[in-house]
Amino acid sequence: MRRMQAIIAGLLLSGVALGGEVYVTKDAKGNPVYTDRPATLPAEKLDVQSGTTDPVEVQARYDEQMKKYAADSESSAKAKAQAAEAAKARELTADDRAKRCIAERERYEATMNAIRVYEEGPDGQRRYLSSEEIDTARANARKAMDEFCNPE
Repeated sequence: MRRMQAIIAGLLLSGVALGGEVYVTKDAKGNPVYTDRPATLPAEKLDVQSGTTDPVEVQARYDEQMKKYAADSESSAKAKAQAAEAAKARELTADDRAKRCIAERERYEATMNAIRVYEEGPDGQRRYLSSEEIDTARANARKAMDEFCNPE
């Protein structure tokens, strides 16, 4: 009985070892062809290592990439909105420009004097900005103020 189990185990292990052979040959045009059964000789045997895939790790990597894509889309949308706002600002009359100058100056001063800067999400929740985001928000507020308050 033990001898039969040893033979079966040996056959299974030898089958696993032979299952991963990969060869590379050249076709008529000199392009490499990878296969497990070479049609022509000489064929070079490659040492290919294979492993199992961890579905949890793959899902985590996928989720991280999707968050990055969403953030990139959001920043792109914000940039487009700011560009549209800047184009609209160039078309404003002098009276409108003076009103916007006052509003942008107040926004700039509020951003500069605030201890914690936040932005409101679509659901009305506050999201407090990181140091880098605060610096960007302050630079954008300064740029908007300069655009409306300084004639070109």
